[in-house]
Amino acid sequence: MTVLRQKGKRQKPRETRGRFHVGTSISERPKEVRNRTTLGHWELDTVVSGRGKSKGCLATFVERKTRLYIALKMINRTAHSMEEAIKTIHNRLPEGSFLTATVDRGKEFACYTVIEKDLQVKVFFADRNFSWQRGSNENANGLLREFFPKATNLSEISAQDVQKSLFLINNRPRKCLNWKTPYEAFQEEVSHLD
Repeated sequence: MTVLRQKGKRQKPRETRGRFHVGTSISERPKEVRNRTTLGHWELDTVVSGRGKSKGCLATFVERKTRLYIALKMINRTAHSMEEAIKTIHNRLPEGSFLTATVDRGKEFACYTVIEKDLQVKVFFADRNFSWQRGSNENANGLLREFFPKATNLSEISAQDVQKSLFLINNRPRKCLNWKTPYEAFQEEVSHLD
């Protein structure tokens, strides 16, 4: 049997650099999360320094119903750093106000099993390349980029600078909240928790 040469080069299977394909799909997210009818459902992401910059980044969180936006500096974009950021935010929030998280399939969210086990927070994964499935977070990250453009080295900004920008974002009235601010809407919802 003769082995024929193949014309052209063989294509290697495409790698999924920095992504994984396990976890609960966003399609299984409960109706009250999709409809924004209850408090405690968050969208998470990271904002990173521009190319060629250091590894500085921010973990970002948006509560779906009230649009409250939180950002926390991280040392790097590893799963361990994200786990620490999620635990920090979870511990700072009132009990019952962090029930689920919707994230993308970035490697920084490989910590999801620890989060589900330790914090009892159910994690849902958006479909690959469907950033609109976490639209609140994408929009809020865009607002944050007005303060820290892509050329910014995020490892050099201070936590105080981040807090100042969050104050301005969260105290801006929103039409979708009947002209309440995200901060006011969140405080009102928290006041109804048992």
